[in-house]
Amino acid sequence: MELGLAGRVALVTGANRGTGLVTARMLAAEGARVIVHGFDDAAARDAADGIGALHVAGDILDADAAARVMQSALAMHGRIDVLVNNYGTVSPGKWGATNDDDWLDIYRRNVLSAIHMAQALLPSLRARAPDPRGRIINLGTVGTLRPGSAMPHYYASKAALANATVSLARELAGTGITVNTVAPGFIRTAEVEAFYTEKARRKGLPTDWASVERMIVEHEFPNPCGRIATPEEVAALVCFLAGDAGAFINGQHLRVDGGALETLI
Repeated sequence: MELGLAGRVALVTGANRGTGLVTARMLAAEGARVIVHGFDDAAARDAADGIGALHVAGDILDADAAARVMQSALAMHGRIDVLVNNYGTVSPGKWGATNDDDWLDIYRRNVLSAIHMAQALLPSLRARAPDPRGRIINLGTVGTLRPGSAMPHYYASKAALANATVSLARELAGTGITVNTVAPGFIRTAEVEAFYTEKARRKGLPTDWASVERMIVEHEFPNPCGRIATPEEVAALVCFLAGDAGAFINGQHLRVDGGALETLI
């Protein structure tokens, strides 16, 4: 299937590693001209070099700094068609053990970083409207709809991001620009694999991945598919939304959870 990504310019935040890097690699393989963002210049450069892309580095938690990152990225190809707000972070914590600083910090990382980048790009996108190539894709979580008792600040921040996604899609009505959230469940990243392998070891359970994954599905993330997502499966949905094939999907919260959530919306 032709996704319609050839020649499209895509900026992926936090793409020097993990799912962001896989997404950047897949976009490049589909013919997009990719710009890899990272907070550290060397890490972003190494990641970009590995997939034949360009890179930009800088803090996106501060609005002015994010604007500078965006201007640098815009200068590389003269435009950006697709912004993938992949950057975000998980933070441990429980009710009664998180303070204002914890809540504000996670909000800055998971909401304001994406808002800063979108705000910085919007003048350029609006100037080209109506343009059916314009895309803003935010990375969220299925936990927006099923938050746990732990990490309340994390789930609240991702819920705010999903809300902002819909609001921005409404704001951009008639421009041809679409805004969506891709919401994965568990993803087999290096960090997830290492954390749960160590957890299995502490419990005296087998530590081969097949056994560890069964433990995750049984106790942490039951779903009809009986496994957790690969980064490539998340990236594939991002690529679909980013191209011509996804042009009529807008203002949506799209789950990649193997059917874990027993809800229609």
